[in-house]
Amino acid sequence: MSESAYRVETTARLAQWRIDNLASCTYRKSDPFKIGKWNWHLTVEKNRVLYVKLHPEISNLTRDNPPIASFIIRVVCSAGDRKAFTHPEITDKQLKTNDDFVWPIEVPLTGKFIIDVEFLDLKTASPNGGEPCSIWAEGFTQKQSNATAVACLARMLTEGIHTDIIINASDGSIGAHRAVLAARSPVFRSMFSHNLQEKELSTINISDISIEACQAFLSYIYGNIEHEEFLTHRLALLQAADKYDILDLKEVCHESLLEDIDSKNVLERLQNAALYQLPKLKSSCLQYLVRFGKIYDIRDDFNAFLQCADRELIADIFHEVLNTWKGF
Repeated sequence: MSESAYRVETTARLAQWRIDNLASCTYRKSDPFKIGKWNWHLTVEKNRVLYVKLHPEISNLTRDNPPIASFIIRVVCSAGDRKAFTHPEITDKQLKTNDDFVWPIEVPLTGKFIIDVEFLDLKTASPNGGEPCSIWAEGFTQKQSNATAVACLARMLTEGIHTDIIINASDGSIGAHRAVLAARSPVFRSMFSHNLQEKELSTINISDISIEACQAFLSYIYGNIEHEEFLTHRLALLQAADKYDILDLKEVCHESLLEDIDSKNVLERLQNAALYQLPKLKSSCLQYLVRFGKIYDIRDDFNAFLQCADRELIADIFHEVLNTWKGF
């Protein structure tokens, strides 16, 4: 048996283990794979029933901070019509030992199959004894500055202190400050430095985003955006970041969009990755669709997508198919 028989392929929140036909009375444990802070294992044991287990690797981290996991796990027959068995969604289950999650599957499985685990969230217990905290929310929060200067900038925006420019969104207006906008965006700086309409009339028209998205955009620029606000308006923020050349915001959006690719959003993400030249997002979407076989789950949507997608993007998809297909 080759080493690859134990390897689990992963993206940010998805793990897949491809397994050849298991003989009766067989036990197999995967190599460790990393999702979030923890190394994980999948194990299968086949007797009259196939038992599938998911558990973190035993370590000091697991003992001190066991993951509280929400996930969807499926077993997919990789031949024929790709028959799938899906366990009911697991929500906020603490996984500490090898036996904390055991899934018995009584339907006989023959041939090659795939164990597919999609992690919806991973949490750890709060050090203050409060509600468990999502590890994926922490990364964004930790990047926000708590400096007094940033708090003052936020007050300038929220309280409208000495605003000197009006931004007109598609369905409303909001005041802002030329100096702050110019410091954060070379496009805004150019507007205010030349004899353009924005300089003369003290207004900026951003008619392609809503007032809520515009507020989120300014909140990021002024350093006081909330995580949920950011998640709600990620695509609009990406569009604004690209238009006004705010590279750090574009990168934050890029990294965030990589974290929660799923069957419902992967085609939209792929389109945006091509539109805004986001190579990591494009690669991850193609991997999710092709290497992980999710293209089978959204056939109708994918066929409709092909009817209107850019030719270059279609070529990239089929190039990925050719590179990945090995007759599995």
